[in-house]
Amino acid sequence: MGDVRAILCGYYGKGNGGDEALLASLLQMLPSQVQPIVLSGNPQATYDRYGVITCDRNSAFRVLEAMGESEYFIWGGGSLMQDTTSWRSPLYYGGLMGLAQQRGLKTIAWAQGIGPLKRSFTRWLTRQTLLGCVGVSVRDKASAQLLQQWQINPLLAPDPVWALTPQPYPGLGDIHAPRVAVILRPHPRLTRQRLNHLTQALISFQKATDTSLLLLPFHPAQDLEMAEAVAQQLPGIHSILTPDTPQQLMGIFDGVEMAIGMRLHGLIMAASQQCRCFALSYDPKVSQLMEDLDLPGWELEEIPDDPNVISKAWLDYYANGLPLEVAQIESLRDRAALHGELLNNW
Repeated sequence: MGDVRAILCGYYGKGNGGDEALLASLLQMLPSQVQPIVLSGNPQATYDRYGVITCDRNSAFRVLEAMGESEYFIWGGGSLMQDTTSWRSPLYYGGLMGLAQQRGLKTIAWAQGIGPLKRSFTRWLTRQTLLGCVGVSVRDKASAQLLQQWQINPLLAPDPVWALTPQPYPGLGDIHAPRVAVILRPHPRLTRQRLNHLTQALISFQKATDTSLLLLPFHPAQDLEMAEAVAQQLPGIHSILTPDTPQQLMGIFDGVEMAIGMRLHGLIMAASQQCRCFALSYDPKVSQLMEDLDLPGWELEEIPDDPNVISKAWLDYYANGLPLEVAQIESLRDRAALHGELLNNW
């Protein structure tokens, strides 16, 4: 048992594969003397998966009790401080960070993607809480530039999921190869018409390549219904996969030739396993990854209206595209591990 207790705060226990991967990466990087207390939306599931002390993130009493037992408070990765999807998110996370600082805990903002922050209050709250941190790391250049404007000098490194250790997905070898992963999520700009065009393009692509399509709902509560709707229209071999752990989710891509994906961590996991990636961007963080890795793809509103044009783009990339080089992947993994430096001064 560790002799230092640290609260880990993020969008954990909510069934989102990307956020679970961030938690798994953080636990992988924590020094051995640290005993984590994970704030979770599903404490039992988090305990069962990781074997760590958990706390109901919605119980004010339990959170205050955990703060009384801890010395550190860590924002554990992701876009926690942004007000695009909801203004409640920065209030929740910023409020907890501010409370932890008031109670004398040492606070760390770890592997953050800051923004977009459209409201003056959420910008002020984010700056104030970050100024009170003993360590800050970010995962993208835009976040680093914003913080530097606030006289905060963060450690900048790639998303920590690059450094996550994958595990094999049981039964993957039984699915007909070659395999192509499809990672879709609901979004207002992914209209019914655009989704229909993508689905028709997938049907044409599959007929031309004789591939098995693996539909991966990274956040089943949000994505599974869409995956099932697409699957019902696919005449070829297809599967909907929901792995038990983020490490297994990452391991799927080791047996996949190409990924067509919207979610940031789906693209990161795929690219890290030398899988070719075609991106569909709904968010600046995905567009930034496309730019950083020179990935082909479209913003959602730029998706062609003709399914044949979409399919042809995928077929061209399937036939002629190249994955990231091993040296580039190793560099990204090594640099992502730098986030662990913030966790070595306890």
